[in-house]
Amino acid sequence: PVPFISMLFLTLLFLFLALFPGAFNCCTKISGEIPKRILRRVERFEIQKADGLCHLGAVILYIEGRKFCVSPRIRKVKKWMKKNKHKIPRKKNHGRKQRRTKIIKKKEKKQ
Repeated sequence: PVPFISMLFLTLLFLFLALFPGAFNCCTKISGEIPKRILRRVERFEIQKADGLCHLGAVILYIEGRKFCVSPRIRKVKKWMKKNKHKIPRKKNHGRKQRRTKIIKKKEKKQ
């Protein structure tokens, strides 16, 4: 019975990891302040909402492959995010929308 229970546990663990891949990428602690010199070196950032799998609101800053979790309430961070909106990873548009846009642009150029 012991090998069966351990196999069942491992199977359930792998199933959980497959269904919820972000479950272990959540910020669990956040910093209340961040120096400006670190903000200048940020390569990109993401916003973690306090819903779903992650129960803590945070701004995740990526610097040289490392991840820093800071409070989204820090005035300095809010101001920096507003200035650097282009650094938020965005979803790609569907191909159909892109093609339509290109076709419209071509028609406008011809007129």
